[in-house]
Amino acid sequence: MEYNLIIPGALPNLNDYIAAERTNRHKGAKMKADSGNIVAAAIRQCMKGVRIDSPVFMEYTWIEPSRRRDKDNISSFGRKVIQDALVQCGVLKDDGWKHVVGFSDRFKVDKENPRIEVLIKEV
Repeated sequence: MEYNLIIPGALPNLNDYIAAERTNRHKGAKMKADSGNIVAAAIRQCMKGVRIDSPVFMEYTWIEPSRRRDKDNISSFGRKVIQDALVQCGVLKDDGWKHVVGFSDRFKVDKENPRIEVLIKEV
């Protein structure tokens, strides 16, 4: 089975998170929590009642408003926040090796409608 998750907008990137952590660990924690809340709201909207027991492969499409941010910085922090939120919302049991067998990243630009699209495939 396959599930689609669409998260509107863009999440902070890894450089933003590192800078926040270096400033004050509470600032970094707040950034991660705020990002997790955005993702959780999208999960509740797109995946209401979904519980996945099988291992999954996740295909991320990062649709940015511009090419300004580095791809690795966009996806690193974002994947962590998204997978943690999927576990927190009860969609996935865990985000370890046993439950998430892998993932892929693609990148696009849409100035009018930046978003993150996640295709979750049971394997």
